[in-house]
Amino acid sequence: MEYFWKQQDDIPPGMGYPLFGMAHLMSVVITLLLTVFLIFFIKRLEDRKQRHFLKLVPVFMVGLEVFKDTFLISIHRFGIGYLPLHICSIGIFVFLLREWIPSKWEKELLGEISYIIIMPASVAALLFADWTVYYPVWNFMNIYSYIWHGLLILYPVLLRVRGDIRPTIRHIHFCLLFLCVVVPPIYAFDKHFGCNYFFVNWPVPNSPLSWMASFMGNPGYLLGYALLTVAVIFLIYLGIELRKRWENPKN
Repeated sequence: MEYFWKQQDDIPPGMGYPLFGMAHLMSVVITLLLTVFLIFFIKRLEDRKQRHFLKLVPVFMVGLEVFKDTFLISIHRFGIGYLPLHICSIGIFVFLLREWIPSKWEKELLGEISYIIIMPASVAALLFADWTVYYPVWNFMNIYSYIWHGLLILYPVLLRVRGDIRPTIRHIHFCLLFLCVVVPPIYAFDKHFGCNYFFVNWPVPNSPLSWMASFMGNPGYLLGYALLTVAVIFLIYLGIELRKRWENPKN
C-alpha cells in the first residue's frame, strides 16, 4: 500500500512491471474477462435496463475521470499531460454525445466510430500499455488505467451485440474524416506544449510505433502510423463484411 496513492514522479524507478510479463498479461486477461462477463450479464437484462446501463457508462466514466484528476490535484501532480486528449480519453466525449444526441443517424454514426476506432485503440492500449514502466500493480493509476480501457471496450461492444449499430464499409470515410478532424489540432497542441497525445510526438516504447521509428525515424514513423491506422480500420470493416456474407450468403 506504500505506493498505492502515488503518481509516477513520486515512485522510485524500477517499481513498474515488464510489458508482456506475467503481471501485465494477467491484468489484461482479467480486464477482458470482466468486460466479457459484464456484456453477457447486461445482455440478459430487459431492453429498458440495457439502455439505462448504456447511458450510465459514459456518466460513470466522467465521474472516474473527475476522481482521478481530483486525486492528482490533491497531491499536486496534475499537469497538462493529464488532459483528456488521448484517443482513449476522447472516447468519453464520443460516448456522451452518442447517448444524448437526438438524431438516430448520428447516434449510429458515433456508435460506429466508437466500435471501429475507440474500441481497437483501447485494445492496443491494453496490449502496449505505457504505464506499466512507472507503476507497480497495486497502484491507483495502474488499476484506473485497466478499468478505463475496459469500459472503452465494453460500451462499443454492447452497442454491437444489441444491434444498435450496424457497421458497414460504406461508412469508412466517416471514420477517416473523424480522424482528419481530430488529429491535426492534437498534433499542433502536442508540438506547442511538448505533450504526446495520440503518440504523435514520440512513439510508445515496445510498441509497433517504436518498431517503425527504429527504421523510419521521428517524425518518419508518423507515416507508418497513419498507414497502420487506415489498415486496421479497413481490416475491421473487412472482417465485418465477410461475416455478413457468411451469415447471409444469398445477399
